[in-house]
Amino acid sequence: MVQNDELIRIIDLLNTTYEGEEAWHGPSVVEVLRGVTPDMAGRRVTPNTHSIAELVFHMTSWRIFCVKKMQGDKDFDIKSPEKNFGSLPQMDEFEWEALQMELSLSQEELVNELDKRDDDEFLEDIVPGRDYTYYDMLHGIIHHDTYHAGQISLIKKALFFKGAGRSEEPEDQYGSRYADDYDDNY
Repeated sequence: MVQNDELIRIIDLLNTTYEGEEAWHGPSVVEVLRGVTPDMAGRRVTPNTHSIAELVFHMTSWRIFCVKKMQGDKDFDIKSPEKNFGSLPQMDEFEWEALQMELSLSQEELVNELDKRDDDEFLEDIVPGRDYTYYDMLHGIIHHDTYHAGQISLIKKALFFKGAGRSEEPEDQYGSRYADDYDDNY
């Protein structure tokens, strides 16, 4: 009998963090992206921050990194800002949908790559070209998703308060007609 209990738990965590409806940490990546318009996706809260679209590109890039490393590609890396966060065009409906689809496909590809494994032994192997294990890398991508889901959630709220994603004018001094009810209703 081949042991793969840990691998099954990792796949479950990857899926829950990405698209689970009841992740322990709060909204999954898919839940956080729900309702983000192309306009919101392409905007920055301040000039020195990333847009939601750039964060989605970034999350996709690191999933692809994991897949390439699991396939044994020692040389694959994400060193340039363009490979890490993208050099994205103006976001329109098509571009935004394509970016989300690429994220979804990279999630599927990562899980499929893990499903090819027969046991947990590889988890203790060192990732090609790195000094950490597959176990650390895979848990890292889970933490990475959790971190960026929180970041996207905050960006989404900030953009909403700035007027992105809604058509009516704010009614209070803070830029939102929702005031304290915002977190409960959004």
